[in-house]
Amino acid sequence: MFVVELAFTPAPERLAARPAHRAALARLHTEGKLLAAGPWADDAGALLVFALERAELDQVMDEDPYYRRTPGVEVRSVREWAPIMGLQPSS
Repeated sequence: MFVVELAFTPAPERLAARPAHRAALARLHTEGKLLAAGPWADDAGALLVFALERAELDQVMDEDPYYRRTPGVEVRSVREWAPIMGLQPSS
């Protein structure tokens, strides 16, 4: 499982790219690959929790330009996470 932390600026390109990004997130959630995602309450960034291996996460992030090529979006961290309760991927 991996946690991705994003930082945002108010760049108009970020807001324009957001609908396609959220559609991709909805698909990943339906597939059980995304457990949770959402912006910080102040919209300064977001947190996403993926139930993927690192290679697949890298592919997801490469295919969605929001992560790597959209002005106003910065990937602050990608960290492997091993929760002991709560968000558990479905088998």
